[in-house]
Amino acid sequence: MTGVVLSTVIGFVIGGALGYLALYAALRRHRAKLQKAEVEHQQRLLALEKEAQERAQRLERKAQHHLHEAQKRLQQAEKEAERRIREKLAQDIAAAEARAREILTQAESRSKEVEEQKKQVLLLEETLNRRQEQIQQQLAALQKDFERLEEQKQRQEQRLREILQREEAVVEKEKQLIARLEEIAGLTREEAVQQLMDNLRHEAEVRAHSQVQQILEEARIRAVEESQRIIAITLSRVGVEQAIQHSITTFPLESDEHKGRIIGREGRNIRTLESLTGVEIIVDDTPGAIVISCHDPIRREIASRTLQRVLADGRVHPARIEEVAKKVEQEIEQEIRETGHRTLMSLDIRGVAPEVRDLVGKMRFRFSFGQNLLHHSKEVARLAALITTELGLPAEKVRLAKRAGLLHDIGKVSDENPELPHALLGMEILKRYKEHPEVLNAVGAHHDEIEMTSIISPIVQVADAISGARPGARRETVEKYIQRIQELENLPKKFPGVIQAYALQAGRELRILVESEKVSDDLTDKIAQAVAEEIQNTMQYPGQIKVTVIREKRSTAYAR
Repeated sequence: MTGVVLSTVIGFVIGGALGYLALYAALRRHRAKLQKAEVEHQQRLLALEKEAQERAQRLERKAQHHLHEAQKRLQQAEKEAERRIREKLAQDIAAAEARAREILTQAESRSKEVEEQKKQVLLLEETLNRRQEQIQQQLAALQKDFERLEEQKQRQEQRLREILQREEAVVEKEKQLIARLEEIAGLTREEAVQQLMDNLRHEAEVRAHSQVQQILEEARIRAVEESQRIIAITLSRVGVEQAIQHSITTFPLESDEHKGRIIGREGRNIRTLESLTGVEIIVDDTPGAIVISCHDPIRREIASRTLQRVLADGRVHPARIEEVAKKVEQEIEQEIRETGHRTLMSLDIRGVAPEVRDLVGKMRFRFSFGQNLLHHSKEVARLAALITTELGLPAEKVRLAKRAGLLHDIGKVSDENPELPHALLGMEILKRYKEHPEVLNAVGAHHDEIEMTSIISPIVQVADAISGARPGARRETVEKYIQRIQELENLPKKFPGVIQAYALQAGRELRILVESEKVSDDLTDKIAQAVAEEIQNTMQYPGQIKVTVIREKRSTAYAR
């Protein structure tokens, strides 16, 4: 094969050289013809030289010029032809060499494949031979094992027959012994077994009772120690910080002179603001600031905005404070509606009743375990939608899961029934506005108060746990504190003539506003005493709680 390739290459080279020589001979003949034409032309010029010397000179110069151009073109044609011949020859040689290398490569590859196949065939033959030998050895071993098992089977059958005979003898002997024992003890076998079991049961109960008491006592001691440790760590690390963050607002003042204007003559201004908003305003020696204290952030916001506007306006008196407080309260209500609307639109939740929308807006001002309730609910809605999507449930289930996730803590912003768990209260509120049954079940069951009947109920429960499981997301002490304050404020409302009640100083004081037309001065004392006794009997609280009943009569007239 290599000789054929070399012959082909040599043929290409010789053919190219012959073509080059033929072209070169043609160019020589063409040049000779041109030279001959030049000689003839010169002769004609000499013959005509006598007739027109000047014309001859011009023609001679012209001829020389043309001759020079022709020589240049001839030289260029020779060079171009030579270049093309060389390029063609180089291309042919390169193609021939590449083809030769390709043929050699294919031949070597084919040869290697053949050798590899031969090796594999030999290897398979050796493997088959070894496998055949192993099978023959195994067959021989199995034959020996079969013979040995047959012998063992015969021995076992013989032994089994002997054992059966012995067992029959033992049973007969046991019957004789039992009859003898019954005759000696005066009891049947069943009666003896029952008596023994009764004695063992009594002894086990005594020992178990003693051990249970010991375990309970040790667990009680460990539980008390552990609870004390946890409470101490919690109070030292986060108690003060959370109580300050969620129960007071620092209101900055441009000048300490504003403190006197806020207090007003005989304290009228500050009393009016406190009675209208239900907060406690603490005016101390802190320069450039006062403190607004209340567990309800909405009340603190109303009081803060009212103070800011009356101080900026310059008219600080009870009538102006009352007017501005009403306007601010209306603005807060409008913000609550807008917040609820924006939240529903951002989550693409539609068809929500206006009352439920307002409750969603109120979540912005509420905190659950130290976590902002609106942010927590939005996070739960998104997590529930993601979990439902990952489970491959239909789009309708995704929509319901997102809706239930947003509304699962709606009961925390309602003051309707503080004794009812917030999950069940939220379910009742949503049922009133004809929410979807699966949403109702998810809201009511997310703390296992009711049985889960829908697939989205455990999804919402898991999403709620995920949102609250982040480090620092929740603080249970704050939630219990707010719950206690709400219970304290709702307790006096069942007494006749009570308008409103506000818990102040972190729940250490309860101020109750009553109607002057329905409640006399003597009755105010009775209400204060009754509320104090009710608090002592129904609530748990640290320290003491001061109960103050306020009865105020206003007379208003207009001059027209």
